[in-house]
Amino acid sequence: MSIKEEEKEKLPKLNVRAANIRTLVLSVLIIIALNMIGSRYFVRLDLTSEKRFTLTPATRLLLSELDDYVHFQVYLEGDFPAGFKRLRNQTREMLDEFRAWSDFVTYEFINPTIEGDWERTEENYTMLVEQGLQPTQLQVTTEDASSQQIIFPGAIARYQGREVAISLLQEQMGESSENVINNSNQALEYNLASSIHKLTVEQKPRVAFLEGNGELDLRFVADITFSLEDFYDVDRISINGNPEALSGVSTLVVAQPLEEFAEQDKFLIDQFVMHGGSVLWLVDPVYASMDSLQVTPETLGMAWPLNLDDMLFRYGVRLNTDLVMDMQSAPIPITTGYMGDRPQISMIPWFYFPLVTPATNHPMVRNLNAVRTEFVSSIDTVAAEGIEKTFLLQSSPYTRVLQTPARISFDIMESRTDESMYRDGSRPVAVLLEGEFTSLYTNRRSPVANLPAGFSRRDKGERTAMIVVSDGDIIRNQFDNRGQPLPLGYDRFIDETFGNADFILNAINYLNDDRGIMESRAREVRLRMLDQSRVNQHKLPVQLVNVALPVIVLLIFGFLRFWLRKRKYSKKRV
Repeated sequence: MSIKEEEKEKLPKLNVRAANIRTLVLSVLIIIALNMIGSRYFVRLDLTSEKRFTLTPATRLLLSELDDYVHFQVYLEGDFPAGFKRLRNQTREMLDEFRAWSDFVTYEFINPTIEGDWERTEENYTMLVEQGLQPTQLQVTTEDASSQQIIFPGAIARYQGREVAISLLQEQMGESSENVINNSNQALEYNLASSIHKLTVEQKPRVAFLEGNGELDLRFVADITFSLEDFYDVDRISINGNPEALSGVSTLVVAQPLEEFAEQDKFLIDQFVMHGGSVLWLVDPVYASMDSLQVTPETLGMAWPLNLDDMLFRYGVRLNTDLVMDMQSAPIPITTGYMGDRPQISMIPWFYFPLVTPATNHPMVRNLNAVRTEFVSSIDTVAAEGIEKTFLLQSSPYTRVLQTPARISFDIMESRTDESMYRDGSRPVAVLLEGEFTSLYTNRRSPVANLPAGFSRRDKGERTAMIVVSDGDIIRNQFDNRGQPLPLGYDRFIDETFGNADFILNAINYLNDDRGIMESRAREVRLRMLDQSRVNQHKLPVQLVNVALPVIVLLIFGFLRFWLRKRKYSKKRV
């Protein structure tokens, strides 16, 4: 072979080498450029259909304003069933998303169960309960046996010496475990973001419980008051015609009043609303008491005048003087017989204690557990210009409405229920009103004689909101045997916790313009479950398609690519 032919053979190799070098240099320059651009501009792409990894603007703003570390201790580490593993993974992914927006977010996952050391495990469990986390008992079934497992599906967030407990499991009565886990995943952003908001808020809004009209005493609202104090400055006030009484109050809570309101107090509450204040009304339009049934075999539910009907009517709502009976109701202990001299106690549904559920997909009640009520009435909305009305809670379709005066007796528990009488359909019991309210006292004289200097009376209000619930017991906590208040919504007779506390907290958060973070509760993550029946019928084909087929396709592709390359370069040599 001549020298010229050798040089010609070397030229293609040199060209290929030069091309490879150019490609390498260009790739390095592109990577450097992308890193420089990425250091200046923060961009994340969420390719999921529900945008599950896209934080709401309010959450991103909250994270960007952090000036110190928020540390999350998540107690979802261990050998869990698949659903809780998914909740653990989703929690980690959400915290990673938080970290992407703020360097001040840190976390760790902890297993409170120490294998082989029950004493230390019990100490950990006690510590977590004292910090506010509630345990969940799981039934773990394997091929060989079935066992009980205690887990704490929650987290503790800490910031500058303060801490708050976060429940990551959104329990709901009547929902499958898959839906409960899915709903819990949907609420992750709200639960985590609201805990940061709770820890970092500097100027707490002032929430006031009204006194002076027979409202619930502090001991009956002790648990919710303690929970609200993490978010707000909580106070108890009496108006008594004093125009300064509501000064500085953001939200007024009227919890089960029993005495008529004076016109002076109504006027001052009305003007509080006109100036942008929000109100949570928890009012019983019908008076009925279980205490009466302890003394007499029956009692009457009577309309209870509170002198609030005209005010609420002007705002756009009417509380009906009826009683809602519901087949979906909370049970109460009833003596059904005696064994010797010992009474036999049974838990029997008491249709006067409906378990009401969300009436809408509003973020305030989305995925909310059933709420326990006592002697609740129905609500209607009426025309009110510029007011948006949203029903929040309602009874089940198996409802019966009794007009007052209504006879209340335990006799209904002794006979078979006639289901044909419970066909009145769902009835709303809680409503949200939003807009610019019109004063009840428009074109009327002020009932307060001496208004302070600088007090500006208004006939048309600023935009605000109020929530009206036709049951005052919804905020009332029970007591244990020592007289200590139990968590709101916890029923000591059936050892069940209902959604009362979540509803009240969400309501007051919403009324205090916490709507930005609340938007994250509107996120919907669809649950794409396999058809379990078809999976069981075609288990082997499904396993082969999902496990073996991808491997076979990859092997075929690799073989074809190897064969084509071998064939191509074999021809060149020839």
